[in-house]
Amino acid sequence: MSATALLVVFGTSFLVGLSGAAAPGPLLALDIRESSRRGFWAGPHIATGHSLVELVVVILLLVGLGPFLRNPAVASAVGIVGGAFLLWMAWGIGRHPQRGAPSFPGAHAHLHAASRQPIISGALVTLSNPFWFLWWMTIGAALLARSYPLGLVGVTAFYIGHILSDYSWYSLVSLAVATGRRLMTPRLYAGLMLGCAAFLAGLGGYFIFTGAMALA
Repeated sequence: MSATALLVVFGTSFLVGLSGAAAPGPLLALDIRESSRRGFWAGPHIATGHSLVELVVVILLLVGLGPFLRNPAVASAVGIVGGAFLLWMAWGIGRHPQRGAPSFPGAHAHLHAASRQPIISGALVTLSNPFWFLWWMTIGAALLARSYPLGLVGVTAFYIGHILSDYSWYSLVSLAVATGRRLMTPRLYAGLMLGCAAFLAGLGGYFIFTGAMALA
């Protein structure tokens, strides 16, 4: 097993996950609201609830798709569908890179430990988001198919890379809200999203190309 292959799986999962976490959505709105009320630890707790739900999804996908992912044709088809969704996501982000830029409250919040409620809220908001289900049935399944040949270590690298992006982003937003600092300016946010869009477009094209070549 190549350490380089594991790093590629981890890095790809992190960057794709970061583009999804940074995009406007109900979980980002929850993070900003709870951080203004409870402080910095609301962000990591929300990410924990989100990550626990995603761990269940990864296990279910492995149990359900495991036999199919051993079939190169199925893995290639999943890659093509996931690649198409990545291109669609990149196009949407690239059109309006500043949409959804976090707006931070001016009031300071104390850096106290949040209760367990944000963990539950993070899980419930995740489950209530239909885009999240669509992401896992397309992009998530495609990334999982890429990590599957590396065995349990590869799947673990995929999962850790993915949840680390959530922890990083939501913790950064929580820190900015809790301290009242505007760490993420609209221009910086737009630049980040344009970079994510370019990465998603390249990865989507790669998935489609390699999938089509394998099916040819």
